[in-house]
Amino acid sequence: MTGGQPAGRRPASSPWPLSRIIGGAVLLVTMFSVAAVITGALALAHLDDERQRIETVIDPAALAAQQLYSALLNQETGVRGYALSAEPDFLTPYTQGTAAEQAAVAKLRALMPQLPAASAADLTQTLAQAGDWRTRYAQPTITQIQASGKPVVSPDILAGKAEFDALRVKLDSFEAGISGTRLQALSSLDGASTELHVALLAIAIGLAAVVAGLAAVLRITAIRPVHLLAAEARRVADGDFGHEVTQTGPREIRGLAADVNSMRIRILRELSAVREANESLAEHAVELQRSNAELEQFAYVASHDLQEPLRKVTSFCQLLQRRYGGQLDEKADQYIDFAVDGAKRMQVLINDLLAFSRVGRSAQDLGPVACDAALAGAKANLSAQIGQARAQIEAGPLPAVRAQLTLMTVVFQNLLSNALKFKGEQPPRIVVAAEREGAFWSFSFTDNGIGIEPQYADRVFLIFQRLHDRAAYPGTGIGLAMCRKIIEYFGGRIWLDTAVTDGTRFRFTLPALPDDEGSDGSQG
Repeated sequence: MTGGQPAGRRPASSPWPLSRIIGGAVLLVTMFSVAAVITGALALAHLDDERQRIETVIDPAALAAQQLYSALLNQETGVRGYALSAEPDFLTPYTQGTAAEQAAVAKLRALMPQLPAASAADLTQTLAQAGDWRTRYAQPTITQIQASGKPVVSPDILAGKAEFDALRVKLDSFEAGISGTRLQALSSLDGASTELHVALLAIAIGLAAVVAGLAAVLRITAIRPVHLLAAEARRVADGDFGHEVTQTGPREIRGLAADVNSMRIRILRELSAVREANESLAEHAVELQRSNAELEQFAYVASHDLQEPLRKVTSFCQLLQRRYGGQLDEKADQYIDFAVDGAKRMQVLINDLLAFSRVGRSAQDLGPVACDAALAGAKANLSAQIGQARAQIEAGPLPAVRAQLTLMTVVFQNLLSNALKFKGEQPPRIVVAAEREGAFWSFSFTDNGIGIEPQYADRVFLIFQRLHDRAAYPGTGIGLAMCRKIIEYFGGRIWLDTAVTDGTRFRFTLPALPDDEGSDGSQG
């Protein structure tokens, strides 16, 4: 292993898939959440129970005890005032206290089952002693005064007060018991509140521990293997295709590492094939250079060594024709004419072949070329033929394109020559137009000549391919092949528009100049 982290620091491969690891983590968090909710709910319920007990039992019992105390005290005050004055109005507090005592006792008896047994016993004793006080003192005193209409003497009043003081002690004991119960309930409430806070704190600490533990487990079993795989994949992506990606971590990550290795191996194979192809291309390039050198040598020989003897043959044939023409028989004159014509055609053919072979071999770079200038040059070169055929040439605004002026002139000249050569009965009418199509200029070259059948749309662009007899239409059959080679060298294409049946229309495209991007398709 040449890259990545040391083997001792690599995480062990997990037998679990990543989905199971994540599922286990989710299950653990869910279980902890359920436990936390239950614990918190129990603590909160305990707190609520203690609060409810104070609010609905103990506090109402304490209030009822105070009301009972006040009711008994009003009874004692009313009896004592009635005993001293014998006035019936002073007996009103006693009557009201009796009614208040009954209401308070009813509340206390309803709450007694939820209070300690000692409080119930104290209440029973207090009520019994209150009953004794009314039986032994209050009722006899009231009856005596009502019968005699006179106040009670002092010793009887002191005896009743002493008995009520004893009742007061019982009431104080009962209220003290209720107060003690309330203090215990408040203490329980504080304990339940503390229990709730402790539970919440424990839940928070437990949650933090669970999250930290899960984060550590996920980092070791999933995140770290992913980081290692990403680092090793980047190393492969940077070009180290010989580096084998280590398969560690959960099943999915190991599968992904295996896929990366498979891709790496396939890239290695393809690189090997590309290297072999490049070597083969290099060999072909060398062979092509050698062939080009031979072609250049052939062009040199054709332009010098072959042209010189051909010129001699042509010259001597013409000399024979001038000197002995008419002196020999008709057959001899015909043979001489054949020789002169063949020599001339051979010379034209050699020149056309040389021009065809030199397309694209110029050291001149492609640059802006005004097509109207190239068309003007072609018309000037063919001025004699144009005048002889009384041809009419119409050209719309033509753009500047990325080309070479000389070769662009050759294209227009060949297309014009073709239109002049294959004219119909009417004088030739040739229309040249151009329009913008995206990153290219689209040219159309239309004439009213004899036309070309659609089945010959591809054949006309092949070198030496002729559709007519040489006697009817002279030429070498290289013109349109030359046009296609030049147009393709410029980065465009040329074709016959088979939709036109009246005459002939050639179309070709050429790349627009970068400065023309976004123009509307016209240029003057």
